[in-house]
Amino acid sequence: MEHAAHLSDAAPAAAQKHRMNVWQLTVLTAVNMMGSGIILLPSKLAQVGTISLLSWIVTAGGSLALAYAFARCGMLSRKPGGMGGYAEYAFGKAGNYMANYTYGLSLVIANVAIGVTAVGYGTVLFDATLSPLQTGLWTIFLLVLTTVANFGGSRITGRIGAVTVWGVIIPVVVVSLIGWFWFSGATWGAAWNPNHMPFGPAVGSSIAVTLWAFLGLESACANSDAVENPERNVPIAVLGGTIASAIFYIVSTNVIAGIVPNAILAKSNAPFGIAFATMFTPTVGTIVTALMVIACIGSLLGWQFTVAQVFKSSADVGYFLPVFARATRTGTPIVGMVILLVAQVALALMTISPELSSQFQKIVDLAVVTNLVPYVMSMAALITIQKVAKVPPGKALVTNVIAMVATAYSFYALFSSGEQALMLGGLCVFLGWTLFGFVSARFYQMEVDAHVKEPGKSLQA
Repeated sequence: MEHAAHLSDAAPAAAQKHRMNVWQLTVLTAVNMMGSGIILLPSKLAQVGTISLLSWIVTAGGSLALAYAFARCGMLSRKPGGMGGYAEYAFGKAGNYMANYTYGLSLVIANVAIGVTAVGYGTVLFDATLSPLQTGLWTIFLLVLTTVANFGGSRITGRIGAVTVWGVIIPVVVVSLIGWFWFSGATWGAAWNPNHMPFGPAVGSSIAVTLWAFLGLESACANSDAVENPERNVPIAVLGGTIASAIFYIVSTNVIAGIVPNAILAKSNAPFGIAFATMFTPTVGTIVTALMVIACIGSLLGWQFTVAQVFKSSADVGYFLPVFARATRTGTPIVGMVILLVAQVALALMTISPELSSQFQKIVDLAVVTNLVPYVMSMAALITIQKVAKVPPGKALVTNVIAMVATAYSFYALFSSGEQALMLGGLCVFLGWTLFGFVSARFYQMEVDAHVKEPGKSLQA
């Protein structure tokens, strides 16, 4: 999972210097999605079996519907703030806040999952056996390390993350292209449904973890101002990038399922490492494992700062508590970083499980549930966005149908995430409404001021 912060009003500075063509934006979209979220998936899917191929197909279809709808939101919306801005069309300032809050929270949770992934690959790299508590403590150590490393700013750590992500992408692409030479249809077929689960639960049990790999698909729309002919090229790039990511995800995980026996793969903490060790030599497997550990740490370096910056951006405009807006002279929100780190430490301790993969699953389910809240809000808002933009009824109908398909998939993903994730996600949402009470007065005052200046303008709570 590689999110891209969408709360900034402007496109990245590098993108402003020249206009990207549709091919460049498509590649950027795919790279944004293809990150550390994929590297434990072969093991997680092996616990269900290769029947999870059907989960991939369902998720790919749902993700394409979401991607197209977000492309339309990005093209038509005139409000800044990404998904928060979209949600505001239908739900007002409170909707903008809730979309930003749940999105930011999902990033906080996702970083814990990345830390767990790094620890899992690290245990294989160093041939170590950790107890559940030790796994949790090492995860916390990585979270603390990558947070403190950002206290001086993100100038260096951000660049590290941009380079190390290729330590994931290259192995995924390589195994997708040449792994077929070691692929065994018999090995893949024997792993179809090892636990003899009923069809519905077997497919549904993998929905959340497959969606985890696609989170961030909404980010490509943030670059619409820096691309040639955005009306035509942004939807093409978003759909093209999502399709490319889906192909590599589906192919790589299923090729590995045909290379490594299911019983071994399901218990592995470093599935790509064991796949390359089987394809080539143990040394190559060790190199790939090391690259993925480095990639996870590099990803954490960038995202620990970015998450705090997301909260700071929302605090700057009044949505989050003012404490998150505090920053050093270099613009580093250290106080916010520490607060979010405390939340991550608590989550890492709360989710300690007998097996690392079980802890990873709990965190991923919660990250998916919280991230789906702004997704659903954005899909609902698209109806209003199109009316405000005066989109012709026929074209609006097609987009609305696709948005409803995306919404239906989102609800299916929520249901498939399990009772515990839904309960915790619900508690997080209720906590969000409580926190909104501390900042909502300023928006009411803004409405009052606007009413004084324009007496005909109605007040909105």
